[in-house]
Formats: sequence, structure tokens, C-alpha cells
Amino acid sequence: MTIDTLAPGSVHLSTLDLLEAEAIHIIREVVAEFERPVLLFSGGKDSVVVLHLAAKAFAPGRVPFPVLHVDTGHNFPEVLAFRDRTVERLGVKLEVARVQDYIDDGRLHERSDGTRNPLQTVPLLDAIAAGRHDAVFGGARRDEDKARAKERIISLRDEFGQWDPRNQRPELWSLYNGRHTAGQHVRAFPISNWTELDIWRYIERENIELPPLYFAHAREVYQRDGMWRPVGEFSPPRADERVELRTVRYRTVGDMSCTGAVESDAADLAAIVGEVARSTITERGATRADDRLSEAAMEDRKKDGYF
Repeated sequence: MTIDTLAPGSVHLSTLDLLEAEAIHIIREVVAEFERPVLLFSGGKDSVVVLHLAAKAFAPGRVPFPVLHVDTGHNFPEVLAFRDRTVERLGVKLEVARVQDYIDDGRLHERSDGTRNPLQTVPLLDAIAAGRHDAVFGGARRDEDKARAKERIISLRDEFGQWDPRNQRPELWSLYNGRHTAGQHVRAFPISNWTELDIWRYIERENIELPPLYFAHAREVYQRDGMWRPVGEFSPPRADERVELRTVRYRTVGDMSCTGAVESDAADLAAIVGEVARSTITERGATRADDRLSEAAMEDRKKDGYF
């Protein structure tokens, strides 16, 4: 925390200090109010920051709730390895819901476009029900998407896990209404008021470890729909798509089949902070094909129970 003395008895808190304090307050409030919270943890930068904040909130003790990963089966191997290292280091219990299990037994079917991100909703809701989780922490931020901007910090989900944007509760003076009935649960977004730039500045300040995909590196990619797609088992190029070796990095690390890279030479945190400060496009708008399926793609998935 940055504290600058202005006068006897007064201090100045930076923007990051205030955002961190708000997020830690939200995390502690949820843990105090709910019985079985869980943190949705993908190994992406936002969920990494939320887990870091939770660790600070309850230090020197351990994080008092498990983390849940909905594994599409098409994740970047580097991200899965990072996920496993992180939960082992923090001593946190990891719960995994696998989309592949649902495809294998016929509960879900592969999409024609090969993208599995939209298939995460059913495994997520089943995992919440199986774990009897009444509160689910997420790393969503309001600056990501118009649908995200409509969310409250504590967002009620009905008995079917669905979100009704017309039924949002007021949140005045940092008072959060977590009231719910049997079968309902809430989603809690501690970093809702952060921007992508805030996230990167905080990661730099706290020296938080991230998957290496976030940093510029040489990788085989091909261009599709204005994005540089990774070459791999779950993201093969078509016959007319030329594979190139480019220096790229990932602003978001979702499903390989729908996540694109951006050309960049930002190989360290300071360079990434500068690059994000100059950017005029959100990370999801620039690099996530699943958010381009329709004008309201994100909101449609959220109404069904997605984050």
C-alpha cells in the first residue's frame, strides 16, 4: 500500500490502494455472509488477481474457500500448468468441471465452429449445485463488455442459474445485498470497478506471477477474422490460411479455439502497462472470437448462467 504523508494524521491513498481495499472488503463481506463460497479460477490474469487479493485478505491464514475451473478441454497447456502450480503454492483446493466429460456422455455436443467456450455454462451450473456453493467469486470487470457493465458487484442468480438484468439490486454506500432463497446463489465481482490498465498496474506493483502467454514471444500463428490464431490441435489452420512465425502475446487466455493473439514486443510488465495504456480496444473485443458471435453474445450467455 502506498501511503504519502500530507499533514500530521493524514495520508494519501493511490487509486490502486483504494481499488485493493474495496476488493478485499468485498471478499471478506462475502465470506462472512455466505456459507460455501468458491472462486472461479481459470489461470487468466483477472482470476489470478482476485485470488491474490483473497490471499492478502486472509493472510497469514489460507484462503478459506476452494477454486473452481471449468476446463473446456481446449485450454492452453501453459495455463493449466500455471493453474496447478498456483493452487499448490497457496494450498487451495481445486475443483474442476470438465466439458469433455459432458461431450463424452452426450449431455453436450461439439459446436460446428469448434468453439467450446459457450459450452461451459452447464458444467459450471452443475458444479455450483454439486458443491452447494451459494456465492461464486468471478474476475469480471465492467470495462470488458456492455453486458459486464450492467452487473452489480453482488449479482443474484435464480434457481436455474440465470441472470435477469432487469432485476438488479441497488448498492449504495458499499452495502451489498446477498439475500437469496434455496436454490439461488450470487456471483460476486470484487474487481468490477477495475480497468484492464488497473489490473496490469497492480500486477506490476505486486509482482504477481502469470502464465507466460501474456508476455511477447515467438509463436506459430495464422490470421482468421482479423485475429492471429494459435496453431495447435484445437486450433488448426485451414488449407488457405498461411502459418507464420510472429512475435505475439495474449491479452486474454481463454479457449484456444476462440482466443487470438496480438502482435507485440512487450516482454515484461512495464512494457505491457505502456502498451495497454495506449490501446483503444478492450482485450475481449480484440481477441475473443466467441464475443463476436452476435452483438449481444456476452449478455445472452450471462442470462443462461455464464459469467
